[in-house]
Amino acid sequence: MNRTIVARLLRAMLVACGSCAVLVATLGVAALVIGSGPLDVLLPFTAVMAIALGLGLVLPRIDQLVERLTHHREVTPYSALAETAARIRAGELEQALPGLAQVVADGTGASHAAVWLAVGDRLVRAAAHPPPADGARGGAETVENLAILLSRPDTDHVVPVLDGPVLRAALAIAKPGAPITPADQALVRDAANGAALLLRGVALNAELAERVRRADDLAAELRASRQRLARAREVERRRLIMELGHATGDRLATLRADVAAAGVGLARRPEDVDGAQEALARARVGLDELLDRFRLIARGVYPAVLRDQGPAAALDEVAADLPRPVRLTGDLGGRLDWEIESGAYFVVAAAMNALAGRPGPGEVLVHFERADGRVGVRIEDPAPTTSPEDLRGALADDAERLAALGGVIDLDTGGSEGGPLGLNVRLPDRLEPVVESSVGAGRS
Repeated sequence: MNRTIVARLLRAMLVACGSCAVLVATLGVAALVIGSGPLDVLLPFTAVMAIALGLGLVLPRIDQLVERLTHHREVTPYSALAETAARIRAGELEQALPGLAQVVADGTGASHAAVWLAVGDRLVRAAAHPPPADGARGGAETVENLAILLSRPDTDHVVPVLDGPVLRAALAIAKPGAPITPADQALVRDAANGAALLLRGVALNAELAERVRRADDLAAELRASRQRLARAREVERRRLIMELGHATGDRLATLRADVAAAGVGLARRPEDVDGAQEALARARVGLDELLDRFRLIARGVYPAVLRDQGPAAALDEVAADLPRPVRLTGDLGGRLDWEIESGAYFVVAAAMNALAGRPGPGEVLVHFERADGRVGVRIEDPAPTTSPEDLRGALADDAERLAALGGVIDLDTGGSEGGPLGLNVRLPDRLEPVVESSVGAGRS
């Protein structure tokens, strides 16, 4: 039998039995005290008055007893609205929102009621009755909009709470197997209107808390970005030191030795200038080689084509000097931050030099793409002349630099020795944290 019917029958029986007991007791006591006489006519009216007064005192206790026995509380629309006002005056949101959900569920006889708050561009469940079985707070669950909320299996009716044209909250109920009556709709609507000010304030507080959380996330991301850039600068500094040391160490020693030999020859035999000229000629050749090496390093550190036209054009220039053909396809959809472009350029240029630095069959394919906030470069070599281990070693420094920028390198060997090689380079298309533009956007 329906719990509501059982509760109503038990309540009626308790009231009837209590009234009969009071009536019998009143008439019996009056008969003993007054006896028979003209006042007997007034005794029934006196008993009814006593019953009415007694019911006013004991009816709340009867309701509590019925609720304890049947686990059902009889709620009228008036009592529900009165309870809503009491919950609002409680002043504590932890009590007000769950209490509001309970009042709506009890007043409509719904099996489930929930309070949803508009936070940013989505709805967040802030309270529910009955509470989730796992005891977790309802705020962990979100939906995109009212339409999705209405399509949920635990939602049959939704009343939005608006602040002008902006959605601030929503009350939702579910009555599986029972219709949503006009009285239910009116009660939920009246409860929403009565708690509108509270819900708007709670929604604004939740949105403010969300903004603070996002600001903290952005600050953490900014700190991480600065750390990545610092690591990238350190990696680049070490690479330049190695390049300069390799380029200048032996050449400078040879140049110094040639100049010293010319000086020693002139000091010993000033009239013999042929030996000094030969030494100076060797020194000049070494100096020219050293200058050419410096120009090459300078072009690699800050390629003019990379600065002016982007990584694809700069890599095309690198490919033109390689003995093996390289074909470049795709594009990056526009210019990127200098750190991103240079990071992609250096690692791809190193891979191209490792794979196409020696003559070989076929051509190396380099494909650029950009999607979903990521930059990707796919390098394929159908007949590699370089082993995967040598390629990893050649890309070690550039892989560290790329990791500092938030990128990764994946090497695909195809599972066969001497088979085709594939190299995937992926990194974000920007270094700055992304501020979501939808924060606080109004929804109607």
